[in-house]
Amino acid sequence: MTQPQPLFRHLLLIDTERYSDRDDVQQAYLRRMLFGIVDRVLLSAGVDQSLRRRADRGDAVMELIDPAVPLTDLLRTLLRDAPAELRAVNRLAAGSAQIRLRTVLATGYVHIDEFDGWVGTDLNNACRLLDGDPLRAALRERPDDYALCVSESVHAGIVAHGHLGIPKDEFHPITVPSKNGPLPAWLHGPLPTAEAASASPESVPPPVPRPATSQPPSPTGLDFRGTNNGVVANRVEGGITFGDRGGRP
Repeated sequence: MTQPQPLFRHLLLIDTERYSDRDDVQQAYLRRMLFGIVDRVLLSAGVDQSLRRRADRGDAVMELIDPAVPLTDLLRTLLRDAPAELRAVNRLAAGSAQIRLRTVLATGYVHIDEFDGWVGTDLNNACRLLDGDPLRAALRERPDDYALCVSESVHAGIVAHGHLGIPKDEFHPITVPSKNGPLPAWLHGPLPTAEAASASPESVPPPVPRPATSQPPSPTGLDFRGTNNGVVANRVEGGITFGDRGGRP
């Protein structure tokens, strides 16, 4: 059997907050919004279908992006266009249909096996950053529905050098505990308060739905609320399992 060869890729992970307690109709709507936002953001960064490979994780997507795409372009787009796309979607949605996203940008090596399974420590660590308390807590405190974290490798290679459109002073160091030891990373925007960082998602009440900016409340009366339990479905090989929070690494 031929052993899969590691491929160096940009790793983009985007997850929907408070997804798993919503009903099937609500989840289907949020998935359509998530996929549309990710597709438009990547096109803005110059990433066409030939330069990306997606894994669908229910309430989240993972994208392996060809390193031919400049990481500066990708990060600038995540800082500028992703929040703008999210605001545009939420502006036209009822207050109960708002979507809020956590995002991680990392780099590393990934094996893709004959079953289209993705295997790699770098990918596992990116998943841990996505599901970690610091990024969750930051999003809970953000009014703009979006929180971005970058790995140590992205910070050292790109953010720390002050490239145009990438304000290094807006990134702050965080540490995410994991079973393999603490993971350093960098959060864009204000650090969460100690109370928010220590609170579990289950203990935090859902936010009160905001009214739509340009239209009346939804006539269906749908009330979107619940607790997001991380990346859903299946498993990423290499020591990380997606599912309920109790089973995450």
